[in-house]
Amino acid sequence: MRFPRATRPVLVFEKEHDARRVREVLPQRFAQYGLTLHPEKTRLVPFQRPPRRKSRNDHEVPQGTFDLLGFTPYWGLSRNGNWAVKRKTAASRLSRALKSMAQWCRIHRHCPMTEQWETLSSKLRGHYAYYGITGNSQSLGLFHRWTTRIWRKWLDRRSDKARVGWDRFNSWLRRFPLPTPVVVHSVLRRKPFDPSRVRSETIP
Repeated sequence: MRFPRATRPVLVFEKEHDARRVREVLPQRFAQYGLTLHPEKTRLVPFQRPPRRKSRNDHEVPQGTFDLLGFTPYWGLSRNGNWAVKRKTAASRLSRALKSMAQWCRIHRHCPMTEQWETLSSKLRGHYAYYGITGNSQSLGLFHRWTTRIWRKWLDRRSDKARVGWDRFNSWLRRFPLPTPVVVHSVLRRKPFDPSRVRSETIP
């Protein structure tokens, strides 16, 4: 019996002693089915809600964190000023996605601008389709900004004579605009997201 590699169970407990007791029993239960726990990926993480108001008697408990399916859960304030569990793109996934963009731009920097623009736009939309969740706008914007910088960098290196400064590159962006970040999976949106509402700019 084997679980898929994507299986990453997260068990949440209100009391720490309950979590430690289950942590001690899990290896024995898994062993009954010929399964083992990964020693480096199995750990206890403090993830309790921060206090509403801190006082001198409050003990500062360091908040732990973990990555799950490409996201990092964390505590943040909602629009109403209440604590809520939010998610952002995991740092390792964001770094890997940017490296992939840089590699593609480097290899295809001599391709026609139309071809580069269409492929990069498709890659960005694919990234938004997965990571475009409520509360992750900052990470989406960061990915969009760095993708723009990477594209200009490798266009600038196509030739030693015809340099591509920001003024020239911005004029190209007006003709070849990259898709802006969009929250595809929103908990605030009543109706399902309609992909046709995202504008697909055309070249004049």
